Amino acid sequence: MKHAETVTFGGSALDRAAEIRGDKDAMAALLQAPASRAIALWRGKPLCAGDDLNALAYLPMDHALFDNTKVPPIFLGRDSQGACFAKDVSGWEPDNLDSESLKLFFDASLQHHPALPEDHQFAELRGVMARLSARDAELAATARAIFGWHTSHRFCAACGHESRMAMSGWQRDCPACNTSHFPRTDPVVIMLITHGNKVLMGRSPAWPEGMYSLLAGFVEPGEPLEAAVRREVLEEASIEVGIVEYLSSQPWPFPSNLMFGCRGTALNDDITVDKHELDDALWVSREDIMQAFAGTHPFLNPARKGSIAHFILRNWLADRLD
Repeated sequence: MKHAETVTFGGSALDRAAEIRGDKDAMAALLQAPASRAIALWRGKPLCAGDDLNALAYLPMDHALFDNTKVPPIFLGRDSQGACFAKDVSGWEPDNLDSESLKLFFDASLQHHPALPEDHQFAELRGVMARLSARDAELAATARAIFGWHTSHRFCAACGHESRMAMSGWQRDCPACNTSHFPRTDPVVIMLITHGNKVLMGRSPAWPEGMYSLLAGFVEPGEPLEAAVRREVLEEASIEVGIVEYLSSQPWPFPSNLMFGCRGTALNDDITVDKHELDDALWVSREDIMQAFAGTHPFLNPARKGSIAHFILRNWLADRLD
């Protein structure tokens, strides 16, 4: 697919400089360098700036926001402007925090820290991802995924002892048994399954009313992507799939997935929904997808802009999958 890497989080050729992550002297120098800057995350939300929050906010390493930060920074990489780090400020408790909004499928609430300008706010990444530049999107997705991994993998899987952050945030070492642990990425297939002029769409029970997307599922150990596509579609909708082709991939830091976009041709069109997996599934025509993208469909809402499902569907409508 010629446009594969233009998907959101598709990459920006960031120099991640992995060779210096374990160099303590180099890291110490970068942490003190005037050109180094940091992005901030609060409970997974990146700090964004601007009237429409269309850019990450880059702060000096010694900004007042970080005065009480206890979590070590993560080194994200470097570019022509200098080194970039990520700092977690989840220990800060905003005034009038609506804790219920944090539990929603999509948290639209914004948080503003008093040490920051009025147009600097912490925002749900899924809400701003399509507005960010490729570089900002890559940095935000990387930081969110790595901090999420540190939160969920505090203890050594070999002996149960609490492990410690190492390699500038890209490793955890156990002081008890000397086992090293590394960030994980879970592979997921998401597939454009077509039958003539129609595409197979489904919805999860937890999704907002009217929201449909392409079917997706985790790849199992020992399973090729093509087999995972066929298995998931058969399990969820009782649709058999013939030839499967790879289209594009997308890091999806919610919390740590790598989405493999594929397409396949359905061999039958009689849907039987597995209610343990999906709330509903249906065949949707090109015309219906176009209406949904335009916001004029009577009940169908498209996949979120910025997601690989939205990206694949948009390119399918434009006949740009080759």
